[in-house]
Amino acid sequence: MNRHLFSPRFIALAGTVVLWASAFPAIRVGVEGLGLAALSFLRLAVAAVALLVIAPFAGVRLPRKADLPLIILCGLSGMTAYQILLNWGEIHVEAGTASLLIAIAPVFSVLLAGVFLSEPLTRNVVVGSVIALAGTAVVTLAEGFAGFSLASLVVLAAAVVQGVYHFASKPLLRHYSGLEVATYAMLAGTVFALPLLPATVGAVTDASAGSLWAAVFLGLLPSALGFVIWGYAVARLPMAASTAALYLVPPVALLVSFVWLGETPHPLELLGGAVSVAGVVLINRHKQAAAGPGPEHGALEPAAPSAVGRPSA
Repeated sequence: MNRHLFSPRFIALAGTVVLWASAFPAIRVGVEGLGLAALSFLRLAVAAVALLVIAPFAGVRLPRKADLPLIILCGLSGMTAYQILLNWGEIHVEAGTASLLIAIAPVFSVLLAGVFLSEPLTRNVVVGSVIALAGTAVVTLAEGFAGFSLASLVVLAAAVVQGVYHFASKPLLRHYSGLEVATYAMLAGTVFALPLLPATVGAVTDASAGSLWAAVFLGLLPSALGFVIWGYAVARLPMAASTAALYLVPPVALLVSFVWLGETPHPLELLGGAVSVAGVVLINRHKQAAAGPGPEHGALEPAAPSAVGRPSA
């Protein structure tokens, strides 16, 4: 067996996939006991505190004042709005299904970059986007029009705001590390989530231990640790390898959801998810060719949050 598979960088990459995939079922557990507002705030707050503790040891710098508008946009979209929308959607949408829908977030970031950053919308980008969106339609309608719900649209909205995060973070990543951008955005997102604090206090007093542990798990592991080990892996591996690993998040999320929650996906959901991932792969082939060799932060770098992505949660 190849010894490189047991190197710290590959272990970090595998850990990232597992953490971001496990976030989807953990959200289902947390939102059931805590409710939408409390889970959203607690996950952000726990992750922000953890990243602040890490910051001095990781060399995180203070951001420039000129970059604050983009940091605010990243925090509002990729952290606050993403957490609220995804948690809201998972009240009614199964964890595995949500992971399949979130997987198309890079489509929106690429399209936004084409419109606002003048990045070329090549044939691969257009065709890949159409394929990914078609796959998403199959996922949302897997059980027929009767099974289509507002919650599916809410999860898709979460994918859109995660795409906005990817798009808005790209200029920041020219001056800051991925961990720095994640820290800035997480802090900004927590500030925007402060109106949820009163509801959080009330929910925590009546919450079960399992739901509280789910919130702590989400904040410390998929959100905080996930970004740290993802940054470690990306800095030491080719972008193609890092991106390819992120395609594993939806299938691993389906497996974890089956083991943890007993969820069994509809066969058409699996088909639609595979089609969506194929479209994202086609888009990312263009981005890797344009970027050339060497590690960098591509369209699939997740938010919190984790998503991971990206297919993050």
